[in-house]
Amino acid sequence: MKSENVKQTKNKKPPKKLKSVNFTMWGYFCILAVFLIFALELVFYSVVAGTFGNQARQRVERIGKEVCMEIRAGFPVNDLSLRRYASDGVYVYILDSRGNVLSPQTPAAEVDEKVVTELLNYLGGYGAGSEIIFRAGEGINYGAKLGAGRNEHYVLATYSLSIVKETVGTLQLYLFIVGVVILALSFLISYLISQKITRGLKSMSSAAAELAKGDYTVKFTNVDYKEMAQLSDTLNHVRDEVKKSEDFQREILANVTHDLKTPLTMIKAYASMIREISGDNKEKREKHLKVIEDEADRLTGLVNDVLSVSKLQSNLDVINPKVFNLTELVYGIINKFGYLQETNGYSFMLDIDKDLYTRADEEKIKQVIYNLLGNAANYTGEDKTVYISLKQSMDGQRIKFCVRDTGKGIEEKDLNEIWNRYYRVKENHNRPVKGTGLGLNIVKVILTNHAFDFGVESKINQGSAFWVDFPSVPSAIDITKE
Repeated sequence: MKSENVKQTKNKKPPKKLKSVNFTMWGYFCILAVFLIFALELVFYSVVAGTFGNQARQRVERIGKEVCMEIRAGFPVNDLSLRRYASDGVYVYILDSRGNVLSPQTPAAEVDEKVVTELLNYLGGYGAGSEIIFRAGEGINYGAKLGAGRNEHYVLATYSLSIVKETVGTLQLYLFIVGVVILALSFLISYLISQKITRGLKSMSSAAAELAKGDYTVKFTNVDYKEMAQLSDTLNHVRDEVKKSEDFQREILANVTHDLKTPLTMIKAYASMIREISGDNKEKREKHLKVIEDEADRLTGLVNDVLSVSKLQSNLDVINPKVFNLTELVYGIINKFGYLQETNGYSFMLDIDKDLYTRADEEKIKQVIYNLLGNAANYTGEDKTVYISLKQSMDGQRIKFCVRDTGKGIEEKDLNEIWNRYYRVKENHNRPVKGTGLGLNIVKVILTNHAFDFGVESKINQGSAFWVDFPSVPSAIDITKE
């Protein structure tokens, strides 16, 4: 046994470490900021370095060709004319066939031997007029070959890239400083944004914790963002529904307790009466036994209604649809209420079409019709009249069942609530039909599971009309389809 416990402990996975939404959002913001700044600086550096390099190449080539054109045109080329380009960072030289400097005689900068060697190697085997742009030493260079034989000489224009490198380096430093500042601002701004976004979540989380403890006064409020507002509305709705459910449960517990207490008291009292008073009197004994039987039936009905609601709302009751004669079903249920006509003076006014067929779960629809008729009998007016109709639509596709009472009616604010579990309209009324107050909720669950339309129309002091819309089907598919 001990080894099994050790094995289970080893196989048990450690709980998953949860991440903070605030920290996660801030981290993502920071990563995004770093990536964007790095990419921006990389692109900027590439563009700037490339631009400076192209400008240096164009400048060297332009100046070198300009000097060559002057020489070909016979313009005097001397030290002064060549030094004028030094202000642009370009140094121009006239070289002989061996690479010696002919001009200027007092150069402002010495010629790099590597550059001269590369120039002679590139153009030495080519004829006059050949030119080339190449990189050697620390700069970019333009070379051209002029003349041939004894008159062979070269024009060399060179531009040191150290200037470009220094400029680019300075820009890099500035970019780095700006990047660091922007990155710091990004971290700060992203932190503030994440705090602002998650503030609502933290508030709702705290409110949800209070709700879990049973505090139904909490409010979920967040109107900064659309999704947060929708979540707040949903949680507020859940809070209201949970509170309503608990209130209803307390009320139904009180109602059921009262309904159980009354018949149990009656049963006990009449059992005592039979034992002590009417045991030898057959007439009284039968009367007292009938009361006990009725109260036991009432208890059975109460238990059955509670069980029906639980089963229906837990989807434990499966719908078994079949085709049946709805007209005969309604007449059969109305006949069960015949005792109200005989003993209580009730009147049932009927307007029912013949032989209307529908497809549904017959036993559950029987429960629906019975509950609606019982509800109408309980709440009808002093005339004790209940109107019942079952009519087929003009197109023959639908059947509408309607039961109407002449009672006090239902206030508009209660119309949607009367279908809810545990709900009762609080008013005094006679209840000739024994019930539990769960009937309309049973009706709602059954009809919802069937996907049938149903509803109620009511006016104060004019009564209420409950209706159900059934599909109309031909009787021929009764057996072939089942």
